[in-house]
Amino acid sequence: MKIGFLFNHDQLHQVAHSLPVAASLARLHPEHEIRLLATSAALEAEIARLQRRLGATVPVERLELRHPLTRALAAALDGLLPIRKLGIYGDQLERFRALDALVVAEKTSAILHTRYRLDRLVLIHTRHGAGDRANGFNRASARFDHVLAAGEKIRARLIADAGVPADRISVVGYPKFDLPPAPSLRERLFADPSRPVVLYNPHPSPKLSSWYRDGRRVLDWFVANPHLNLIFAPHVMLFARRAVLSIDPPGLALTGRIARAVRDAPNIHVDLGSPSSTDMSYTNAADLYLGDVSSQVYEFLRTPRPCLFIDSHRTAWRDSRDYRHWQAGEVIEGAAALGPALDRAFALHGDWRPAQERLFAASFDLTETPSSERAAEAVHRAALRGALP
Repeated sequence: MKIGFLFNHDQLHQVAHSLPVAASLARLHPEHEIRLLATSAALEAEIARLQRRLGATVPVERLELRHPLTRALAAALDGLLPIRKLGIYGDQLERFRALDALVVAEKTSAILHTRYRLDRLVLIHTRHGAGDRANGFNRASARFDHVLAAGEKIRARLIADAGVPADRISVVGYPKFDLPPAPSLRERLFADPSRPVVLYNPHPSPKLSSWYRDGRRVLDWFVANPHLNLIFAPHVMLFARRAVLSIDPPGLALTGRIARAVRDAPNIHVDLGSPSSTDMSYTNAADLYLGDVSSQVYEFLRTPRPCLFIDSHRTAWRDSRDYRHWQAGEVIEGAAALGPALDRAFALHGDWRPAQERLFAASFDLTETPSSERAAEAVHRAALRGALP
C-alpha cells in the first residue's frame, strides 16, 4: 500500500508529532511504500533533522504549487492568509489520488474528502498536542477515517464533543515523546545558567492569549529582575505573520515587535519559531512553565515542575474542560501579580504536584511499547480496513 505523511504548514511544530510514526511504520511494515510529503524547504530541513535523531531514512518528496493563479495568490497574500497551505491540495490532487492512505497532523486535509471527493483515500489524523482547547474537539475531527489519541481524555472528548465513533479512534500515547532528547541548552542560552529558568509560552489566539494585554509587561519584568532566566518561546504561530487571525474563537490582533532591551538582556533568550521551540528543547530545559492555553504545558508536565498561568480575559475557567490544565498551578489575572506569584509557584510546588500527575496521566496513555510503534500499527490497521471492498 502507498501511505503518505503530509507536512503542510507555515511552521515546523507539527513535524515531530507524525514523523516518528512514519519512521516506525517504515521499519515495522516494509511491505508498505511510505512517502513523506513536504511543502517547503524549511519542512524538508526539519524532517531531515529529526530523521537523524530518530535514525530513520524515509524518502522525502517536495510538493509545490503548480498553477500560476495559486502561486500568484500565495505570493501576494501568504503573509496574512494561509494561501499556500490550502492551495497545495488542489494543485497536487493527482499526487494524493495515487495514495491509499494519508496521515496528517492537522485538520485542513479533510478537504480532500469534503471538497475534492477523494473518498477512497483513507485519511488518518494524528493530531498535534494533547491540550484542552475546545477547537481541538470540534466536528472537523469526525471527517477523518481514523484518529489517533494520546490518552483517555482525548478519546472521551473526541467521542462526546466531536462525534467521532469509538471504533475510529486508537489510543496510542504520544509519539513525539519518542524523539531522543536534544542536548541541554541552558549553558548556551544564558550568562549564568545556574539561575532558575522560566519558560514563557503564550498562545497566538487573540481571545485566549496573554500576549496582547500582558506579554510585554511580562518581558519587562524579567528585564528588571535578572535573578531569573527567561526563555521567551511563544507558540510558533504567534509571530508567523504580522497579525493573528483566529477562527475559533474569532479574533484578529497585531503581534507587534520585541523591544531591543528584551533582546539584549543577558537573562532572556528570545525564540520566535526555531526548531528548538517545537522539539521540547525548552520544555525540557525550564524549571517553571508560564503560559495561558498552549498544549505545550502537558509536554512540560512529563516531569512535574512549577506552573503559573496568566488569565488576561477574566475567564470563567474553573468548571471548564477547556481550561483543565489551569489546575496545574496558580492562575493570575495579569502581569502586575507576576513577581509574588512566581515566588509562590516555586515555594509551593508540592501542593500542585498531585494535580499535575493526575492531569498528565489522563492526557497520555504511555506503555512500555513506544507510542510511535503503537501509532504505526494503528495506521497499518486503518489503512488495511480502508482498502477492503
